[in-house]
Amino acid sequence: MEPKLLSIRGARMHNLKNIDVDLPRNKLVVFTGLSGSGKSTLAFDTLYAEGQRRYVESLSTYARQFLGQMDKPDVDSLEGLSPAVSIEQKTTSKNPRSTVGTVTEIYDHLRLLYARCGRPHCPECGSEIQAQSIEDMVNTLMAEPEGKKVILMAPLVTARKGRHEQILARIRKEGFVRVRVDGEIYHADEITALEKNKRHTIEVVIDRLVIKPSIRRRLSDSVSTAVKVTDGFLLANYPDDNSEQLFSEHAACHSCGISMPQISTQLLSFNNPQGACPECSGLGVNQFFDASLVVPDQSKSIIDGAIAPWGWRSESTYTGQLLSAVAKHYGFRLSTPFSKLAPEHQKVILFGTGDEEIHFYYQKGRRVMTAEKSFEGVIPQLDRRFHETQSPMIRDELSKFMNEQTCSKCKGARLKPEALAVKVGPHSIYELTRFSIGKLLNELPLLPFNSRERKIGEPILKEIVDRLSFLEDVGLSYLSLERRAGTLSGGEAQRIRLASQIGSRLAGVLYILDEPSIGLHQRDNQKLINTLIELRDLGNSVIVVEHDTDTILAADHILDMGPGAGIHGGEVVYGGDVKGLLADDTSVTGAYLSNRKRIEVPGKRRKVHKKKSNNLVVKNATTNNLKGITANFPIGVMTCVTGVSGSGKSSLVIETLYGLAKKGLSLRQNKFETEAGEISGLQHIDKIVDIDQSPIGRTPRSNPATYAGVFTPIRELFSRLPESRARGYKPGRFSFNIKGGRCEACDGEGVNKIAMHFLPDIYVVCETCQGKRYNTETLDILYRDKNIHEVLNMTVAEALEFFQNIPPIKNRLQTLYDVGLSYIKLGQSSVTLSGGEAQRVKLGRELSGRPSGKTLYILDEPTTGLHPADIQHLLNVLGRLVEHGNSVVIIEHNLDVVKTADWIIDVGPEGGDGGGEIVACGTPEDISSVQDSHTGQFLLPVLEQNVTENSLN
Repeated sequence: MEPKLLSIRGARMHNLKNIDVDLPRNKLVVFTGLSGSGKSTLAFDTLYAEGQRRYVESLSTYARQFLGQMDKPDVDSLEGLSPAVSIEQKTTSKNPRSTVGTVTEIYDHLRLLYARCGRPHCPECGSEIQAQSIEDMVNTLMAEPEGKKVILMAPLVTARKGRHEQILARIRKEGFVRVRVDGEIYHADEITALEKNKRHTIEVVIDRLVIKPSIRRRLSDSVSTAVKVTDGFLLANYPDDNSEQLFSEHAACHSCGISMPQISTQLLSFNNPQGACPECSGLGVNQFFDASLVVPDQSKSIIDGAIAPWGWRSESTYTGQLLSAVAKHYGFRLSTPFSKLAPEHQKVILFGTGDEEIHFYYQKGRRVMTAEKSFEGVIPQLDRRFHETQSPMIRDELSKFMNEQTCSKCKGARLKPEALAVKVGPHSIYELTRFSIGKLLNELPLLPFNSRERKIGEPILKEIVDRLSFLEDVGLSYLSLERRAGTLSGGEAQRIRLASQIGSRLAGVLYILDEPSIGLHQRDNQKLINTLIELRDLGNSVIVVEHDTDTILAADHILDMGPGAGIHGGEVVYGGDVKGLLADDTSVTGAYLSNRKRIEVPGKRRKVHKKKSNNLVVKNATTNNLKGITANFPIGVMTCVTGVSGSGKSSLVIETLYGLAKKGLSLRQNKFETEAGEISGLQHIDKIVDIDQSPIGRTPRSNPATYAGVFTPIRELFSRLPESRARGYKPGRFSFNIKGGRCEACDGEGVNKIAMHFLPDIYVVCETCQGKRYNTETLDILYRDKNIHEVLNMTVAEALEFFQNIPPIKNRLQTLYDVGLSYIKLGQSSVTLSGGEAQRVKLGRELSGRPSGKTLYILDEPTTGLHPADIQHLLNVLGRLVEHGNSVVIIEHNLDVVKTADWIIDVGPEGGDGGGEIVACGTPEDISSVQDSHTGQFLLPVLEQNVTENSLN
C-alpha cells in the first residue's frame, strides 16, 4: 500500500535543529520562511540529496563508479520518499552554443521538419533550385576555358568520424586507383583504415582531364560513374586555382551555377561543421578586443595606466622602453591624457605601426640592444596572447577586455548560406527561431505544405506545438527559440525545465523547485500555479521553496521555517493549511500574509524633477524589442522599472542605460550615442554600479568575508601587529589559500578528504590544526585576545562590535548587517549559503563602497530569495543611499518594492514583439490609474488597501 506521508525524523543538516516533519504525498507543498531559515537545506540538501543517493545506491557497483557518490544527509530517517527531480535556479547553461531551442529540443524537431519538408533555394538569387541531370553537369564543365585541368571526384564521406575500413575496401574492390582523404590524394592501396576519433572526408578520384572539345564523351562517362558511386553527387576540383565545384542530381541553381549539398539535419545544425557558419563557427557573434575596454578611462595618460591590460610598465622595462621609442618616433608624450592624443597616435598605440619600423633602444643593466622593428600594438598583442596561450587563467583574464559583435557573414543566424536557403513556405529555420513562442504558435499552422509534405510533417509539427504550448503555459510566450540560454534568469530556466517535465507525463515523482516565480509578473502567476497543480494532479508530490504570496495561498500544505535566520532558524514554526498559517501568531510569514505586518507605503515621496535637463535621458533605444523609445530616469530618487516578463525592462536598463552610461562615463562625456540609442545627462553622475543576478563564487574556500572585501583589511590589521612585524609576517601569512601561514596537512581547508571506494568520500577534521586551517605560529598572533581563526568564526554582528574602531572593516560589516546578514559567520563556506543569502552578500559588497553622492545604482530583481521581512531591510539600505544623493534604478516585479518607489517606468504592454514601449511613467499612484498598465491593475488594490487601513487606524 502506498504511504500517505513523507516522514522526516531527526534532520540536522546545516542549521536544522533535529526537526521532525510529516508532509502529505501527492500534494502541492510550499516551504516558506525567512531567508536563511533552513528551507533550501530541508528541501534540497536533505530530501533531494537522499532521494538521489537512494537511486544511485540501487544501481550496480559497476554503474555507480561512473555516477559518483552523494553524501548521506544528516538525518535519522526518511520514509515515503519517491524518486526525486530537482529544478533549481543554478541549472542555466552558460555555453554560448545553448539556446532556448536546443535546451527544449524544439530546434531538433525544427531541423527534422526542414530536412524532410524543406525546399532548397539558391543562396545567391533566392530562386527555388532544381535537380541537375548528367547532361547539365557535362555542359557546365565543358563551358570551362579550353586547357583547364579538372579532377572529377565522387564524395563518399563528409566530415564524419570513424575508421571507414569498409568504404576504403569498397573503393579498392571496385577498381578505383586513387582516393583523396582530408584534402590529400593517395593511392587506394596505401590507406586501409583511418584514425577513429577524428572527422574525415573521403572522395574517390574518378578521372583527371584537360578541358577540350574532344573530351566530351569521356567526360560524360566519368560524370555518370561518379553520380552512380555517390547516388547523385559529383565534385570537380580545378588544380590550377585549387577551387572546387559541387554538382548534384538533387538540387542546383541553373542561373547561378550553385549546387546545394544534401539537405540533412546536420546541415541545419549550428553545432555541426556541415551547417555552422565558417566565420563565427556557429556562435553568431565574433569576439574582439574592444578599444573602450582596453582604455576604459581616456582621461588618464599612458604613464598613469590608461592601458588597462598593461597598467604602466616603468621605463626600465622592455614594454616601457618600447612605448617610449614609439612616442619619440611619432612626437608625442606618454604623459599626455589618452583622449588628447591625436587620433593617428591613438591608432598607433592600439593597433601598431604596421610595416613602418621604428628605432628601438633597450637597456637592462649593462646590456644595451638597438633594433629597427615595427611596433605590434596593444590590441594585436592581446589577440595573439589570447589565441596562443594554453592557460585558462590568462584567457579568462584577457576576456575581460573583449566584446562581442554580430558575425558579419551570417548576421547572427549562426548557419551557412546553404542552410539558410532551405525554406518551409517563406521562412528559413532561423527566421522561425526569431519569432516569439506565442507568435510561432500562430505561424506554424499557416505553413504551406503539399499533401506529401503534410503527411510527413504532421507528427513533427504536433511535437513542436505541444512543447511550445507547455512553454506558453508557464508564462514564457515572450521568449524566442534563438535566445541564448545563458541570458535567461534563474526563474526562466526553471520554468523551461518545468515545461519539459509536464511534457514527460511522469507520475509518482517528487519534484522540488526553488522559487520558480522569479522574474514572473503577477499577471502570469496563475499560469505557473496551474502548471504546478497539473504536475500534482498527474500523481506527483510537488515541493516548492517560495516567498510569493499567490503560490503560498494556492498550496495544499505549508511548512513555515524559522523563527529567525541562520543559527536563529532551523525550526518548524508552522505546518498545515493556509487558514491555520494566517491565524498563527508565532509565524512572521503568517503575519505578512494576513496583513498584521506589512511594508508601509511612504507617507511622502521624494520630489522628482521632471525637466529633462535634470535627468538621465535615454533616447531612441532599439535594443532587442525596444521600439525607439525615450525614457527619463530622475536623479536622486528610487526608480522602479516594471512590466510583464519579456516586455523589455532588462533591454532598457541593463543593455541600454547601463551600457551607454558606462561607456559615456569612461570617455568623460555628458552625452553618448551608439546604434542602440543615445544617453544624455551624464554630468549628474560620476559612477555607475550594476548589481546583477550572476552568482557569487561557490567553491568551498570562498566565504562572505573574502567576497565582501572584509578579509583583506582584517589580514592587513593582523600583519601590522607588533608581534607580526617582529616575525616579518605579511598579510599573505593570514591567508589559508597560500603556503606560509596555512596548515599544510589539510592545505588550509580544515578538513581532509578520505576516499571511500564505492561509498561517499568522508571529510574528517584535520588532526594537525583541529579544523582551524592555520599553523600554530600563525595562530599565536592575537588581536584583542583573538586569533585569525576565532575572528573568522564570528558572526557579522559579533565582528561589527569587535571591529567598531576599525573603519575599513566596520563599514563593510555594517552593510552586511544592514541587509539582514547579521547571523552568518565571516568564514562560513559559501556553499552553505542559501540563494537569498548569497545575493545579499553580493549586494552588501557593492553597497559597502563609500557613496560619492553622485552614484547610479542599478539592481536587477534584488528581492530574489527574500522574505517580506528581509525586503524591509533591503529598502532601508536603498533608502539610505538615496538620502545621500545617489540614484537607484531597480528592475522589479515585487509590489512591496514597487509601491515604495518614487518614480515608476512601466514597459510593455505585452512581452516579446508586443512590448518594447513605455506604457506609463509617474508615481505609483499615477501608474495605478492607467488602464492599459498590467502593473497598475495589480498595484491599485495594494495602494487602496494601505489607504483604507491607515484611515481606520
